[in-house]
Amino acid sequence: MNLFNDEFHNLQDLLINQVEDLYDAEKRLVDTLPQMADAAQSPALASAFRSHLQETQGHVRRLEQVFQMLGREAERETCDAMKGLIKEGEHMIKAKGDPSVRDAALIAAAQRVEHYEIAGYGTARNFAQRIGRDDVADLLQQTLTEEKQTDRKLTEIAESAVNPSAARAVM
Repeated sequence: MNLFNDEFHNLQDLLINQVEDLYDAEKRLVDTLPQMADAAQSPALASAFRSHLQETQGHVRRLEQVFQMLGREAERETCDAMKGLIKEGEHMIKAKGDPSVRDAALIAAAQRVEHYEIAGYGTARNFAQRIGRDDVADLLQQTLTEEKQTDRKLTEIAESAVNPSAARAVM
């Protein structure tokens, strides 16, 4: 998100900027999730990444609906934050060592992404509500709910299987 070169004359301008940022973030995530699924040793974790890929493709379509509702063409604003988060995730994908510890690292990277998205969707939803665009806010809320569910699922996988296995790794 490049907040320093944009002009914001009203909250709708800022909302559009936020949606463009989220659109770029989701598109980048669509490209990265298959790699994360392939890198995961845990079948539950690999399945969670594949499932979230399908959800993320839906998030992209939902954002395209938001653009349409706002009378705009779907456009990406480079999301530097997501670029950085994905780069961190790529380090985890390529990491060597105990596979269960790498799975824990993949979950950590994925949850950072989820927390970023939760913040972004929550903010955009609030902007939409403030300008009276409850239709847009409802779509953004649907995605926000799914992102929170994904975060909870990752926590469940980490706490029930991956982290206990990683804790047993030889030092």
